[in-house]
Amino acid sequence: MSEPVKKQAKRRPYRSAVRADSARRTRQAIVAAAGELFVAKGYAATSLAEVAEAAGVARPTVFAAFGSKAALLRQALDQALAGDDDPVPVAQRPWFQPVWQASAPADVLEAYAGVCVLIAGRAAPLFEAVHRAADDSPEAEELWQTLRDNRRAGAHMVLEHLLTVGSLTDGLDLGSAVDILAVFNDPAHYANLVLGRGWPEARFRGWLAAAMRSSLLP
Repeated sequence: MSEPVKKQAKRRPYRSAVRADSARRTRQAIVAAAGELFVAKGYAATSLAEVAEAAGVARPTVFAAFGSKAALLRQALDQALAGDDDPVPVAQRPWFQPVWQASAPADVLEAYAGVCVLIAGRAAPLFEAVHRAADDSPEAEELWQTLRDNRRAGAHMVLEHLLTVGSLTDGLDLGSAVDILAVFNDPAHYANLVLGRGWPEARFRGWLAAAMRSSLLP
């Protein structure tokens, strides 16, 4: 007589969802704590143990989630740039869409100035923390160069769209225009004028858009 077939226990999907949500919240807490410490103390002076303590988790949890302090710095910066940890490129974010929807060169730059202000409002202090660390940390130096390259790539992308709806000022080639716009999209301007000098964001955005237009458009 054959033995009865045992029914295989089914995993309840909600248990996996709860675990995933818990893991995500833990990662977010670690990233938030790391970002604050990197800004306040500097990258080199911040240890994973301090990050773990600030996040309310064990040090092995931090290491298991990110692997290294350099990876944690990169994640903190990526999350500050994007606003969350969803794997959606910046150019596809809802707040970037006004750039693509603009139908005149001045409107493209006006919308892009808004994007620069939004990003800088979240990430300017962490940008500066990476910049300060770059002289003494090879991984921070590599990240700083990546940030510079990405700013230039973003400027190139925006200007390519601008050229589909209008033109640059006479005699200005695309490469030079990218160089100029990559100066204006530096979060350091926000740090200096808004955080350092107390400019209201609206005033800073107006200045930034006007400076972009006067430098790039007829």
